[in-house]
Amino acid sequence: MSAGHNHSHITTSQERPLLLALLLTAIFLITEAIGGVITQSLALISDAAHMLTDVTALIISYMAIKIANKKADHNRTFGYYRFEILAAVFNTILLFLVALYIIYEAYQRLSYPAEIHSVGMLVIAFIGLVVNLISMRLLTAGKDKDINMRSAYLEVWSDMLGSVGVIIAAIIIYVTNWKAVDSIIAIVIGLWVLPRTFVLLKESINILLEGVPKQIDLNKLKEAMCKTKGVVGIHELHVWAISSDKISLTAHVVIEPSFDCEAVSNTLRQLLISEFNISHTTLQHERTKCLDEETICHFGHEHKR
Repeated sequence: MSAGHNHSHITTSQERPLLLALLLTAIFLITEAIGGVITQSLALISDAAHMLTDVTALIISYMAIKIANKKADHNRTFGYYRFEILAAVFNTILLFLVALYIIYEAYQRLSYPAEIHSVGMLVIAFIGLVVNLISMRLLTAGKDKDINMRSAYLEVWSDMLGSVGVIIAAIIIYVTNWKAVDSIIAIVIGLWVLPRTFVLLKESINILLEGVPKQIDLNKLKEAMCKTKGVVGIHELHVWAISSDKISLTAHVVIEPSFDCEAVSNTLRQLLISEFNISHTTLQHERTKCLDEETICHFGHEHKR
């Protein structure tokens, strides 16, 4: 049996920008919440509610990074990487529920528009937009590396959209005095956020269920492994993710008697790293397949590399 391992931890370079974004967002949350009450703007209050989920999400994301970097122990042999996924699930559910609540409140207010102070609403929303843009800039580098950072980025990105919507609503109210636009903008923001949170939640749950990661084409992976010279068959193949960027693979590999098992296994490991970015592999090599196990490979040896 042979194995390839990657013992690296989640990078701490994500901590500082996440902490800065958290501080900026928390400071503005207080300002926006007070401003929303004073101006009577539901769009502004909805943006403040999203800001509250941002603060919660950023706190959870920051703590997830700290916890995930703890070393593996006797109770957690894979370490604490899954906290990243749990944080993403919590954040997306929170944002989903807040979006639903804002849509409900906006629908209720359509029949009874409140008196809105558009100038104050505009000033606060503009400041919020600046804060969101700075936070997005801080989180951009980490959003493509793990799902936890991506969920935090989505929170801030949705707030940026909310700030733009509030600015538009404030201008329309100031020019036309059409107060219902405040509720309409709030509904639009909520409807825009809902499907995006669902997609991220679906991806997070797939990782928790140890499903095949979305970036892995299982058929291509099987074909590439089967075409490796010396491989007769593959069974007990399992591919899953510990976290969004840490993919694991285990498999039983049936190897031709004339080939060296370690050499073939090393070739497979290099293939998995270079073509599929899978560095944590456990390959059990065999000369004959296990009883009652159907092998994956159905290729002729003339196709083998």
